[in-house]
Amino acid sequence: MTPRKIRVAIVGCGNIADRYAERILTYPTCELVGFSDLDPARARNFAAKFGGRAYESLAALLADPAIELVVNLTIHFAHYEVVKQCLLAGKHVHTEKPLALRYVDAKELVDLAAAHGLRLGSAPITYMGEAQQTAWQLLRQGKAGRVRLVYADINHGRIEAWHPNPEPFYEVGIQWDVGVYPLTLLTTMFGPVRRVTATGKVVHPHRATKEGRKFTITTPDFVLAMLEFEEGLTARLSANFYVQGGKQRGGLEFSGDAGSVYLGDFQGFNTTVEFAPLGGAFTAVPLLRPAFEGVEFARAVDDMTQAMLAGRPQRASGSQAAHVVEILEAIGTSMRQGGGVAVASDFTPPPPMDWAERLK
Repeated sequence: MTPRKIRVAIVGCGNIADRYAERILTYPTCELVGFSDLDPARARNFAAKFGGRAYESLAALLADPAIELVVNLTIHFAHYEVVKQCLLAGKHVHTEKPLALRYVDAKELVDLAAAHGLRLGSAPITYMGEAQQTAWQLLRQGKAGRVRLVYADINHGRIEAWHPNPEPFYEVGIQWDVGVYPLTLLTTMFGPVRRVTATGKVVHPHRATKEGRKFTITTPDFVLAMLEFEEGLTARLSANFYVQGGKQRGGLEFSGDAGSVYLGDFQGFNTTVEFAPLGGAFTAVPLLRPAFEGVEFARAVDDMTQAMLAGRPQRASGSQAAHVVEILEAIGTSMRQGGGVAVASDFTPPPPMDWAERLK
C-alpha cells in the first residue's frame, strides 16, 4: 500500500521559497501540489521547476479541495491576512515568521485554528537544528547547573547587501525579522517570558540598494532588550541590522551555577557547541548527529505532516508563536514608552526532537 501523503501548497514564491520547495520534495509525508504568488508568472516558474500546479490567485488555491496544508511564505505584513484566509478556507497552515505583527491578531489566528480543528504552526524553527538540540540536551542534563543568565547577540548585517527588496525588513524592524529567532529558541528551552525592558535607535538611517536606489529607515536598526522569564532566567537580547560579520555574529551563551554552554549561531544547524565548567575553558561538544548544512527551513513542515498522520501535536505551535509576538510587541512598547512591559500569554513548550530526546 502506498503511504499516505499530505498535499501541500506554497503561497508566496519569493526569496526563500526555493529552499522550502526543495526540501518538501524530499519528505516522504509530503506531496507538493502547487504554488501561488501575487505575480502569477512566479508561480508558473515554480511549478515548472518543482512540479505541481500554478494557481492564478490565492482564492483559486484555497478553493482546491485537494490542498490540505498551506505553507505561507508571503511578506511580514501579509501574514495575518493570508493565514486567516487559509484557516477560513479549512486549510492547515505553516507560516513564515512572524505569525502576525500584533499580538491581538496572532491570538485571533490561534483561536480561529482551534475553533476549526486546524493545525497552525509558525517559523522560526531553528530550535529543531542539530546544534541547537545538542546545546539544549546539555542544558537539560544540567551540565551548566541552574542557568540564570543568557546573552543572545546578533550582528545580522545590512539587508540591502543581499536582498533585492530590503525596505520591508527595515520597516518591520530588527526584532521582528531576526530577534524572533533567539526568542523562539529561548522560549522553547525555558518557557514563557513575563517582563521585557528594551531600548533601541536608528544607527544608520541612510541606505542604498544594490542597484543604488537610496532609501531612509526610521524604525530602530539596533535593539537591546532584557527578558525576564517566568522560571527565573534573565536574558539579554542585542540585535542590529548594521554590523557586517563581527566577532559576536549570532551566538548565544547560557551561563549557569556550574558552567556555561555556548551555541555558535542562533540559526545555522551545523554551528559549534561548546561547554566550559565554571572558571574553566570552553571545549567543543560533538553534535548529536550529522547536521544539515545551513538551515532546513521546511523541517517544521516535515514535522507537522508527520504529526498529522500520527495524530500527535506538531512541535511548532501557533500558541508559542503568538507568545513570541507578544514579546516582540512588548519590546516595541518599552522602546517607545520606557520601563518594563508585562507579557501575559502562555503556551506549552515543544518537546525535543525524537533523535535528541534521550539524555546520555
